[in-house]
Amino acid sequence: MEKDLTHTRLALASLLGAVLLLIACRPRKEYFPGEASDAIVVDQIGYEPGTQKQALLRLDAATFQLTTLEGEVVFEGEPSGAKAWSLSGDTVRIADFSAFETPGTYRVTVPGKAVSAPFEIGSNLYRSLASAALKSYYYARCGADIPETYGGKWHRKGGHPDTLVLVHASAADEHRPEGTPIASPGGWYDAGDYGKYIVNSSITTWTLLMSAALNGAFHEEQNLNIPESGDMLPDILNEALVNLSWMMTMQDPHDGGLYHKLTTKAFDGFIMPDATSAQRYVVQKSTPASLDFAATMAAASRVLKQHGLTDLAGEMEDRAVRAWAWAEEHPDVFYRQPEDISTGAYPDSSLVDERFWAASELYLTTGENRYKEVLLDQYAPPVTPKWDVVNTLGAISLLTSEKRGEFGAFEHDFLAYAARLIQRETSNPYRISTDAFAWGSNSDVANDGMLKLVAFQLSNDAAYVASARNDLHYLLGRNATAYCFVTGFGSKSPRHPHNRIMAADGIDDPIPGYLVGGPNTIVLTDCEPEHVSRSSYPAASYTDTQCSYSTNETAINWNAPLVFLSSGISNLPGAD
Repeated sequence: MEKDLTHTRLALASLLGAVLLLIACRPRKEYFPGEASDAIVVDQIGYEPGTQKQALLRLDAATFQLTTLEGEVVFEGEPSGAKAWSLSGDTVRIADFSAFETPGTYRVTVPGKAVSAPFEIGSNLYRSLASAALKSYYYARCGADIPETYGGKWHRKGGHPDTLVLVHASAADEHRPEGTPIASPGGWYDAGDYGKYIVNSSITTWTLLMSAALNGAFHEEQNLNIPESGDMLPDILNEALVNLSWMMTMQDPHDGGLYHKLTTKAFDGFIMPDATSAQRYVVQKSTPASLDFAATMAAASRVLKQHGLTDLAGEMEDRAVRAWAWAEEHPDVFYRQPEDISTGAYPDSSLVDERFWAASELYLTTGENRYKEVLLDQYAPPVTPKWDVVNTLGAISLLTSEKRGEFGAFEHDFLAYAARLIQRETSNPYRISTDAFAWGSNSDVANDGMLKLVAFQLSNDAAYVASARNDLHYLLGRNATAYCFVTGFGSKSPRHPHNRIMAADGIDDPIPGYLVGGPNTIVLTDCEPEHVSRSSYPAASYTDTQCSYSTNETAINWNAPLVFLSSGISNLPGAD
């Protein structure tokens, strides 16, 4: 009996030793203190192999870990020193795990303190984002039914056929007196409202055309599941044609001038498009609209000609020339909001940049030196583009064309500006180039990324690609708000955009692929009398609230550089 007991004890000791050895050999686990914390911000989609992979820690930490969703520690490191940013009101440490390459889903943790949102490491992570961002334009089509076949649960009836639009008093002349009915169907709703605006449509459509031209291999393979999918054109051009066709209806056939906008007299309420009934008008011709139209049509003419649409390309070139001629005859007709109109004004106060852009596109399309003389006279160094600052668009067109060699000084300036963007990013704790937060700040970040990808195409300097990726990481969650700013992506993204369709469609989930405007302190009273709290720091002043049109609205010109940025990264050499 005593011998048997001894054997039993020895067996138990041996078994215990084996168990302890097994435990020692298993990967160590960290058990998370709770839900994902805003104290650690990451790109909520993820990071691709062979690229820099960094999270930002907004807390004191001597070490950090990369863990699986089950808590297994796969990487450990020490973060950088803390760096403060006056625009965000906080300090951050960089947690760099670039050396870790194994595909999978992970979190960054600070043991016992915080855990990040989950994210992936893997190839081709941004393709679905690029397609959703582009398909947002399909969902924004004006006057078109969105059937379930193409729209899924966000299907809806069309509204605003715009086949009986009236000429407003501000737009009337002897050929079209006040109240004249015209047809101006199609196009895209501009933003969270149901208006259509030429100046904003122009930069938007040009950006899509440029992505089609410079990121063509990616777009040729893209299938958005829209009615035109599978025809002779890539879907990005099919979608651009929806808006180009509308833009052409906004040109007065008698003199070539462009109506500034098509709108009701006041904003519609938060109702679906087919529920609206207010009369719509074309409002005032303007020089900015005419110049922007001329630039966009000239660029579209070149792109469409390359895809075999020679007749349409010829018509667009003719329309661009006519719009330019009207602007030459009316050099300073700025838009002035009529007393009975209260929708978006899109005012401008300088036309040097519009003239440069239009002249650049017309020179490339026609080859006529009269346009080159104007663009040389109106040239200004590049800056990050906005709807009312468009000279850089002309520079990009010139420098990515066969006439690039004629503009060596322009290329020097463009690359110098792109280099300054990288310098700003290097000194910024949040690893972006933006150092001011205007209305639509997210589009500034996306446009910076677009410029860097163009700079890469011109220079083949991979530093521009790395910096552009940081801009995308910011938009996808690595920012002072901890939001992924694109609807339907990431684990913390906008649920209540300032967008009439998404507010009124009765569907809890917002339509995916929309970039919201982002943080700023330009307007802090947009949610009164609800008194929604917002940070006083510009980089953190954002709220996912429908009433916050200053931070949470969607807009076609904000989505366009996101399309370019995500498509351009997906189109990089080596991307499958």
